[in-house]
Amino acid sequence: MKTLLKKGDIVEVRRGEEKGKRGKILKILREENKIRCLIEGVNLAKKHQRPRGTDKPGGIIDIPQPIAVANLIFICPKCGEKAKLQRAVIEKRRVRRCQECEEVIE
Repeated sequence: MKTLLKKGDIVEVRRGEEKGKRGKILKILREENKIRCLIEGVNLAKKHQRPRGTDKPGGIIDIPQPIAVANLIFICPKCGEKAKLQRAVIEKRRVRRCQECEEVIE
């Protein structure tokens, strides 16, 4: 399965309990038939962490849980709108392009 989303893109959650929240993609997890993303500050779960020496104290920390790519929509950094991405070939180079403003996304 393929996706045009990349690490560092800003996305908005379209469905579910976290609907409407925006965040940056921290990691893309590719499983057998699913693509999931970890989004900064969205879909957080509590984890009880034991102390790991003097530099890593213990306590309760929030860690992001994966969200399916189908539940996310890309936010264009140029126009700030929700947009679909498309592939384009410009000067013999494959690039991603916003369908709303038709700007090349780097």
